[in-house]
Amino acid sequence: MTGWQTLFYKEVLRFWKVGFQTVAAPVITAILYLMIFGHVLEGRVQVYDSVSYTAFLLPGLVMMSVLQNAFANSSSSLIQSKMMGNIVFLLLTPLSHRAWFVAYVGSSIVRGVAVGLGVLVVTWWFAQPSLVAPLWILAFGFMGAALLGALGLIAGLWAEKFDQMAAFQNFLIMPMTFLSGVFYSIHSLPDFWQRVSHLNPFFYMIDGFRYGFFGKSDVSPWISLMLVGCALAVVSAIALHLLKTGYKIRH
Repeated sequence: MTGWQTLFYKEVLRFWKVGFQTVAAPVITAILYLMIFGHVLEGRVQVYDSVSYTAFLLPGLVMMSVLQNAFANSSSSLIQSKMMGNIVFLLLTPLSHRAWFVAYVGSSIVRGVAVGLGVLVVTWWFAQPSLVAPLWILAFGFMGAALLGALGLIAGLWAEKFDQMAAFQNFLIMPMTFLSGVFYSIHSLPDFWQRVSHLNPFFYMIDGFRYGFFGKSDVSPWISLMLVGCALAVVSAIALHLLKTGYKIRH
């Protein structure tokens, strides 16, 4: 087993050993969202013709769970290692910055996909959305998890305290998630908030992911794919640069 594979294995074990907290709890949270919003808005909100609101909501909740847990995996691992001081054992190894990136982002993808699959399987009982284009589902699920895993790396490197990490999550990740169209179509928003939503990369990830289920979306999935790909490239480049320079971990 090579160096990056060992680190990747260790990161996967890290969240899997506490699976009730890292996998089961987000699934239960998504079920509660589905039950509450589905019960209140079913029959009152119709986004797509012939698609119930509960069925419309389900892909958004799956993708939201993927994104939030991918971010939580890499960010929490790094900040805990920094706070506890055990990151020094990683710094002593000859692992390159690319090996760190692959291991941390790879394990984030695994956790995000595991939670997303859990949400999809459990909530399938409430509604059965069609699977019109599965390749789009896989593409946006993988790219979204990778993007948030890389963003979690940046947050974990930047934060020096748990409250800084909480601020990153509460003032950046959560607002961008809830303004991304998880619970509604952005066409139902006022013009100002529609423009704001179009600046939000989370919107394109969820809209493209939802296209894979229904074959319908607010913008073309090709445009979403291009924008998400650009965002992934930029965030990955920043994360790699910070790892290469040892930002806040070597000095």
